Amino acid sequence: MQISDQQLELVNRQIERLRASNNFYGQRLKEAGITGVSSKEEFLKLPFSQKQDLRDAYPLGLAAVPEEKIVRIHSSSGTTGTPVIVPYTAKDVEDWAEQFKRCYEFAGVTNRDRIQITPGYGLWTAGIGFQAGAERLGAMAIPMGPGNTEKQLQFMVDMQSTVICATSSYALLLAEAVEARGLRDKIALKHGVIGSERWGAKIRKRIEDGLGIDTYDIYGLTEVYGPGIGISCKYDCGMHIWDDYIYLEIVDPKTGDPVPDGEWGEICITTLVKEGAPLIRFRTHDLSRIIPGECECGSKYPRIDTIQGRSDDMFKIHGVNVFPKQIEEVLALYPQLSSEYQIRLSHLEGKDTMRIYVETDGTQDWADLSEEVAHEVKNRIGFTPMVKIVELGVLPRSEKKTKRVIDERYE
Repeated sequence: MQISDQQLELVNRQIERLRASNNFYGQRLKEAGITGVSSKEEFLKLPFSQKQDLRDAYPLGLAAVPEEKIVRIHSSSGTTGTPVIVPYTAKDVEDWAEQFKRCYEFAGVTNRDRIQITPGYGLWTAGIGFQAGAERLGAMAIPMGPGNTEKQLQFMVDMQSTVICATSSYALLLAEAVEARGLRDKIALKHGVIGSERWGAKIRKRIEDGLGIDTYDIYGLTEVYGPGIGISCKYDCGMHIWDDYIYLEIVDPKTGDPVPDGEWGEICITTLVKEGAPLIRFRTHDLSRIIPGECECGSKYPRIDTIQGRSDDMFKIHGVNVFPKQIEEVLALYPQLSSEYQIRLSHLEGKDTMRIYVETDGTQDWADLSEEVAHEVKNRIGFTPMVKIVELGVLPRSEKKTKRVIDERYE
């Protein structure tokens, strides 16, 4: 995706702001003698920024404006390492709400809808972003926050909520709860705005069938506003990205070189108008590709494909690099299997082992099915795992993100 002259002009404004602030990236620009860029070639010479840079700037070293202009902070939801603190100006908050309003509109949501918001509030960017977008749209926000599934179901029925916002894990939990309690005919849901984690076609169908909704895949990350910088449309052929707010590249995860449109790589984002904490060429570790051509919906906003994982969620076993998505692709071949799975890595009797737990119902021959799945995994990645079939509902459901890979080898 070519960077436009208008986007280059916005990048130069950000470079000017960063140099003046002398934050970590401003110092990097000064050391490199960079005062601006005039072409794509010059833009590609700008240094990357990484998550560790942001951690090293803790607590407020990301700020590119005076403190009196900072009206809010948010923090990454990661559980390891120093947190990342992201400051926002009043304009940043407004810009984020406007992007989220656009997301709702692409999902067919109007000011007549009642939007039940289940992601968390507080330092995490999710809940408050969903709410700000709903209020900007003029819709009714129902700010439930996470957990308390019985209360969620009660409000779905009593308030006749028409839109559900959730992680895919929690949306699945709600769909199963609705089915178990026979509430399908008592709810009025029409749309689901789902994000925060990768989800495959199988889990998507279970959510849509269980709640009677069409679903939209929303994209975002705390370091770059939060959720709402892009969303899929009704044609479900990638996520439209708001390129008036961000410039998105796809780069080779190993070399950092840009890859042609249509090829898979790592998402790299430059914020074009963000004031509080501008980012230049921020490596997200999310894996996707730019989808060439125009969408059937007629929108001119560029598209990226569904997030296929992260360049840092790979694990190595028996000398083989494995991504969770490879296991998901195998499980998707078996319609009798649930979308839920768990991978456990252990070190037993002097060697590494991989166990895959996956759910099915009681009508299947578990022994034969385990053997089939193990054989197919071996064909894909080169070694045979232990496959354990369990009853539907045995694997944990989460109100946030479900942990799929548990590495016990070094505990």
